[in-house]
Amino acid sequence: MSAAREIRADHDRDSIVIYQAYSDAIADVAVKQQRFGPPFSVGRMTWIKPSFLWLMHRSNWGRKSGQERTLAVRIRREGWHEALGLAVLTAFEPRVHGSPEQWREAFESAPVHVQWDPERSLRGAGLPHDSIQVGLGRAVITRYVEGWTVSIEDLSPKVAKIRKLLDEGRADQAARLCPPERVYPVPAELARRLGM
Repeated sequence: MSAAREIRADHDRDSIVIYQAYSDAIADVAVKQQRFGPPFSVGRMTWIKPSFLWLMHRSNWGRKSGQERTLAVRIRREGWHEALGLAVLTAFEPRVHGSPEQWREAFESAPVHVQWDPERSLRGAGLPHDSIQVGLGRAVITRYVEGWTVSIEDLSPKVAKIRKLLDEGRADQAARLCPPERVYPVPAELARRLGM
């Protein structure tokens, strides 16, 4: 079992924060209503990530088209655990799945997909431990939107500030503005399922 796979997140007893990047049209509705609504689509997979810096790497600090707005979505821990309990890894791992056939069958019918990618530093370099991404399929997105979401905060102004500090070479100040993340405790049976 690899210590390189840990879930690090901003969390408390009841909830965990995950990050998503969207266009203005989706972000404006989500922040105003404190839940996702059209033009957000419940008909296609949506990926949620508890790592702020991984999302910054992915969205190029809000500079990618359609990913200009960074949202911090606080969700209920039971929803997070429900998603992880339904998840199948996006790649075959012998100690998790048994055979490639068993994995493929599970993967194709899984309502949730999980992928591990190298965590990122403030400057976007790959780190020696992995960060989790959770893809919510159509079968569970409605639960995410209607049942799990506690609050939605627009972090875009903070992202712009951190990006400016980085551009000015003030990485220490930039790091202090990043959201706090610490190891999230994962129950043993979920850890096995996630290849942790």
